[in-house]
Amino acid sequence: MFSSYLWGQPVVIKGAIVRGDPAVKEVALVFTGHEYAEGGREIREALKASGTPASFFFTGDFYRSYPGLVKMLRKDGHYLGAHSDRHLLYCSWEKRDSLLVSQEDFQKDLKKNFREMEKRGIRKNEALFFLPPYEWYNETIADWANTEGLQLVNFTSGTLSNADYTTPSMPNYRSSEIILESIRKQEREKGMNGFILLLHIGTGPERTDKFYHRLPDLLRELKAKGYRLVRIDELLKQ
Repeated sequence: MFSSYLWGQPVVIKGAIVRGDPAVKEVALVFTGHEYAEGGREIREALKASGTPASFFFTGDFYRSYPGLVKMLRKDGHYLGAHSDRHLLYCSWEKRDSLLVSQEDFQKDLKKNFREMEKRGIRKNEALFFLPPYEWYNETIADWANTEGLQLVNFTSGTLSNADYTTPSMPNYRSSEIILESIRKQEREKGMNGFILLLHIGTGPERTDKFYHRLPDLLRELKAKGYRLVRIDELLKQ
């Protein structure tokens, strides 16, 4: 695994890479998907219009449900990776060290995810970065992923981008304007070099304020600030 907290190196927390090199003005835009995909076409068009490569981490259920969208994203040259087969919760929210799955369960689920990917023409050696379901994991999960020849990755903290799935009935609900402003604030005050910025390709129907409608604004602003937008394998090429 990579070294952590060294200038000029990716940042690692609990065995997962959570940020690329803080010295390099690059950002990897990452989308996850499991149940919903209604933003797929709009996201794809925004990325294509701006010439932006991105990374997509999908569950096996997503690959089974949306093969047409997967085919188009692959054709466009985006990175496609694994996000577990059934979107399992690996460890307790309250006690992170407490596992909720066995290593055997983890391995079986992951193999099913890659089996669906292989059906779409995505070989495992093309997708060696693995983003855990719920973006929640611990050191043991990172070690198990490493045993399978994979490197665990997760989003960079500092913005509210990963709250774009929240609905008004949730206590942690954040509007698209609040999310976008949190990204602007992070960039303005601390910068976003090496950022892994996570969004969702679809959200529940209860959320009508879809953040992906703001994607063209986000792409334009990041590029105007001088960031190079890259796939996650390019961000972590070291």
